[in-house]
This record gives sequence, structure tokens and C-alpha cells, in this order.
Amino acid sequence: MKRSTRNKARGKFHELKGSVKEMAGQLTKDRGLQVSGKVEKEAGKVQGKLGQVEKALGG
Repeated sequence: MKRSTRNKARGKFHELKGSVKEMAGQLTKDRGLQVSGKVEKEAGKVQGKLGQVEKALGG
């Protein structure tokens, strides 16, 4: 698998995982879990964008 495709896939995975954590934090009123989920979701978005840039550059 190309590195760009791998980064996009991992980014989507982390976005999904972050969303689940964030929702779990909201349901349990666990602020730490909620923040952790937001951070992971944003990191996933960044990783997905990195994959798009790599693909555009031919990677």
C-alpha cells in the first residue's frame, strides 16, 4: 500500500476513533475522555491531509 493511501486510511481511523471517544466522554460526562477524543479526531484530520499532500506530490 502506498504511503499516501496508508496515511489517509489511518487518518480516517483516528477520526472515527476520536469521535467515538468524544461521544463516550459526553455520555459519561468524562471531560478528559471528551478532550482526548477531540484531539485524536483533529490529529486524524491532519494525517488524512498529509496523505492527500503526499498523493499530490506523487507519493
